[in-house]
Amino acid sequence: MDIKRVATDAVTETIVMTVVHMDYKGQVAKRINEKMPLATVKGFRKGQVPKDLVEKQYGKAIKQEEVKKVVDLALERFIQSERLNLLGTPLPKENENFDWDAEELTFEYEIGLVPNFEINLEAENNIVKYIVTADDKLIDGQVERIQKQFGKAIPQEVVAADSDLTGTFSNEEKGINNTTTISVSTFNKAAGDQFIGKKVGDVIAVSTKGLFEDDHQLMDYLKVAHDDVHGLDVEVNFTIEAINGAELAELNQELFDKLFGEGKVASLEDLKAKIKEDAEAQFAQQADQKLLLDVQDFLIESTKFDLPAEFLKKWLQTVGEKKLSAEEAEVEYARSEKGLRFQLIEGKAMAQSNIQITFEDLKAFTTNAIKQQMAQFGQTNPTDEEVQGIVARVLSNQEEVKRLSEQVVAEKLLEVFKEKANPTTKEVTYEEFIAASYGE
Repeated sequence: MDIKRVATDAVTETIVMTVVHMDYKGQVAKRINEKMPLATVKGFRKGQVPKDLVEKQYGKAIKQEEVKKVVDLALERFIQSERLNLLGTPLPKENENFDWDAEELTFEYEIGLVPNFEINLEAENNIVKYIVTADDKLIDGQVERIQKQFGKAIPQEVVAADSDLTGTFSNEEKGINNTTTISVSTFNKAAGDQFIGKKVGDVIAVSTKGLFEDDHQLMDYLKVAHDDVHGLDVEVNFTIEAINGAELAELNQELFDKLFGEGKVASLEDLKAKIKEDAEAQFAQQADQKLLLDVQDFLIESTKFDLPAEFLKKWLQTVGEKKLSAEEAEVEYARSEKGLRFQLIEGKAMAQSNIQITFEDLKAFTTNAIKQQMAQFGQTNPTDEEVQGIVARVLSNQEEVKRLSEQVVAEKLLEVFKEKANPTTKEVTYEEFIAASYGE
């Protein structure tokens, strides 16, 4: 067998394979011999059919099967021996004039190659690393929300600016159907004003775009996935099921102990300090996420390389349960190109920075995530046995392992980016951070 690579351009090649009779004749003969005792041809008893008739009846199909095996194995070994780093999988080129009776059988496979490129994590940039502080306005607002949450609900006939609403957000197309309780003041003012004066049973149509100061609140109140919240612009209905005002709860030791555990908060000043601490820890996570996204955008923009675009569009038509048309593949490629580019950049950054993910890294990350989730549900002091039991169950799920591994990689890359990208540090309030993040 003769195998060679023919370059089309820097990122696309054709593997040309020439198969001769010697490459497959032995296996074909063996299969014919195995077939003879089982062959049935009219006029002959089973097992008594002449060999030439067996070959005539079954030989072509057997030859095609054995040639395919030879070609598939040779192609796999050739890719390994040449150490080809592929995007997608080899695509066989169609030949309408292919002749299975020819002395030499030629097969061609188009391949897309991972491009060669370099990245510079230390390149000059205008990336900002935000340090987000909780100001007095935010802290006072959270104190009031706590008092309302633990105060006495007072039913109201119509919605006022300080009302709490219980109702259901719905949008059939996006699969949104979530019942929640929300304060009118939680909405942005323009959206909140639409509710004033409404009654139980009324349905208010609002846009998700600009519904809240922070798009992440769509996750809490509409149960929208994190990957979908940014830039989501659809109309949702809110059906009002209850309207309540609130008699604010007294800020006393009983309430503090109920919220944070006995003796951990003893005064309004302690409460505000705790709110500030918790809020800024959450803001730090959001700031890190923005930093990572900004670095991703910068690296994609500043790292230039060609992709085998036309090959990948053809390849996309062949994968998945539903085969795509050329037009659908074009759309899918445009949608996924940015992600593919960063995936390649990410891999290069990991190699350059010698980043490796161990099971201990994954276990430690999962343990921390589980503790945070338990704390959100009031379990602030779980035992190690409880936590590790949950961690073991989570890490037994391969989909969860994949998802968590991606988060560990992102966390490690973020630390590298912070060090090498040398972003400008800027302290802002949460409102200023939201404006910087979403251009508001």
